[in-house]
Amino acid sequence: MIQPADRLSSVSEYYFSRKLKEVAQLNAQGKDIISLAIGSPDMPPSEQTIEKLCEVAHDPSAHGYQPTMGTPELRQAMAGFYKRWYDVDLDAAKEILPLIGSKEGILHVTLAFVNPGDEVLVPNPGYPTYTSLSKILGAKVVNYNLKPENGWQPDFDELEEIVSRRTVEGRSSVKLMWTNYPNMPTGAPARLETYERLVRFAQDHQLVVVNDNPYSFILNEHPLSLLQVEGAKDCCIEFNSMSKSHNMPGWRVGLCATNAEFISWILKVQSNIESGTFRGIQLAAAEAYQNSDEWHRTYNIETYARRRRLAEQIMQALGCEFDKGQVGMFLWGRIPSIYNNVEELTERVLHEARVFITPGFIFGSNGERYIRISLCAKEEKIEQALERIKHII
Repeated sequence: MIQPADRLSSVSEYYFSRKLKEVAQLNAQGKDIISLAIGSPDMPPSEQTIEKLCEVAHDPSAHGYQPTMGTPELRQAMAGFYKRWYDVDLDAAKEILPLIGSKEGILHVTLAFVNPGDEVLVPNPGYPTYTSLSKILGAKVVNYNLKPENGWQPDFDELEEIVSRRTVEGRSSVKLMWTNYPNMPTGAPARLETYERLVRFAQDHQLVVVNDNPYSFILNEHPLSLLQVEGAKDCCIEFNSMSKSHNMPGWRVGLCATNAEFISWILKVQSNIESGTFRGIQLAAAEAYQNSDEWHRTYNIETYARRRRLAEQIMQALGCEFDKGQVGMFLWGRIPSIYNNVEELTERVLHEARVFITPGFIFGSNGERYIRISLCAKEEKIEQALERIKHII
């Protein structure tokens, strides 16, 4: 009998991959499910972005393999983006590596820094891919808690205790720490104080902190970067993505920013796995980084603010508690005590109201009594979902 690799026993099919099959079956039965589950922006990129893609696609010489490290135009645009919005100086030739999205970055960074058996700090609740890819690659996942009483920020006393228990003769088995601010799923905003403590923590324990930062523009007037902290580039890595901030989830364009040596290690992995992105996508992405302040305000602030007000009404209709200070493209809320578990609520909403919302348990045990509502749907759809939910409640 042919058997799969042992590593598959450590993970299951991604929740949304599995659940969307069920939603598709319900739609095939005529149920007309409204999805408020996935963070896939439904708005288009800027017009100049699309025009540049079409222009390059018509160039007969543009369809060959591209440099794994990305075109100079794209890297320069990424460096300019960091300078413009975060006031962070990056060497476009040495300190930036384009990625086919953050999932690819998680894979490549783990392969570059973590040996099988090494330990990785992963937030609870947190993005499930931090856990699943770590397990697939043979790393040991050590969860650290994010809790509402601490504003969903790391508890550094807990972190010190975790690492000290794993340190022998000055060497820790913990090699990597994943963070994600502004936070998904909780919507906790980035704090400069948290970033400063993360850098000190990385320096003190000789580990690498990786901050996944795709949400800094959504409902947020003052975007922050971990790399703004002095010394951060020496021990930290930051991912950023065009999926959320530039309405380009299907384009698969992200970046990794850190010091030149770390980039060279990650590039060793990347160059053995993929062969670069289509030149048209790279040059169009470089164009998108020039989007005006007005474009960002219209799409990332004003549109999501209108949708957020409707999502808050859904939370209130469901009897959920939520923090109005959340940022990002989701709304995170605690379910009422009348429900035994979160799926009791989300399954009822799916099958009776025909609205798909995300149960928080998929992000870890600290999310077991929470739901997440996506703002990635037209206002009329969110309004329709609200009316359906009001009807069943």
